[in-house]
Amino acid sequence: MKRLLQISGGIALAGAGPWGSQIPSAFGAGTQKESLIIEGIGETEGYSVHALTQKVFDAAGGIRQFVSKGDVVVIKPNISWARPPHLAATTNPEVLESVIALCQEAGAKKVRIADNTIHNAKRCFAITGAGAVAKKTGADLIHPRSSLMREMKLRGQRLDVWPVFVPLVEADKIINLPVAKHHSLSALTLGMKNWIGGVGGSRWSLHQDIHQTVVDLARFFKPTVTLIDATRILIRNGPSGGSPSDVVTKNRLILSSDPVAADAWAARLFDAQPDRIGFIQLAEKQGLGTGNPEKLDPRKVTV
Repeated sequence: MKRLLQISGGIALAGAGPWGSQIPSAFGAGTQKESLIIEGIGETEGYSVHALTQKVFDAAGGIRQFVSKGDVVVIKPNISWARPPHLAATTNPEVLESVIALCQEAGAKKVRIADNTIHNAKRCFAITGAGAVAKKTGADLIHPRSSLMREMKLRGQRLDVWPVFVPLVEADKIINLPVAKHHSLSALTLGMKNWIGGVGGSRWSLHQDIHQTVVDLARFFKPTVTLIDATRILIRNGPSGGSPSDVVTKNRLILSSDPVAADAWAARLFDAQPDRIGFIQLAEKQGLGTGNPEKLDPRKVTV
């Protein structure tokens, strides 16, 4: 199999603030059509989530390949539902805390956590564990106020002008940190669909023609790196879940600079064929990345 290495170093957005433009050397500077996937697996009983997160980034050349001293880093988890971590409807707070710690070790000036939640934001912050993580690490937890939404040109096939959550376009670097789970409309919600929490507007409208909506958002939001939390996955009744019987422990993290490849590789955890997941198929067809797992050869690390 061919190892794919695709870099999305920096982006320029209409009305946006400055973005980092360096291409991580571990991902082959100057080879923007190549990409690398790292799959971290917690094999030992009681393994350290922090150690696994560290090892995944180390396999990509270290956190400093993505975050530089003085950067303002925004982490975009999925904390949209007021659900406790064990129900796998939201990003594992241990993974979130570990990524924040790595960014701080790299010398980030500020680390912010941002998500436009579905349930009441304060409840989501408290119940998902994100609030406790922010308090412990000193990261800013940004409340999704209407004043922080700005109309921007997405220039998508379906979404043209849409309100965007400002902190996500004012950051120097963005880390997309979704949880892997089932979704009743789109089959799965992984990295690319996580950007629905990066905008405002009508959720009902966003969920019409959901696959093209996801691709339009994925074209606009180009994170420095995507890290998919698959430590626990929700295999039924997503995206909100609610029952421990719907949760399977996978003890995995998937890191890539190619958001389509990251989603395609994560889809395999659900025994799903990526070419049968609408947004993955569309994203590859529209040139956002590689959705064929047969073209990917992930580097695997374990703890």
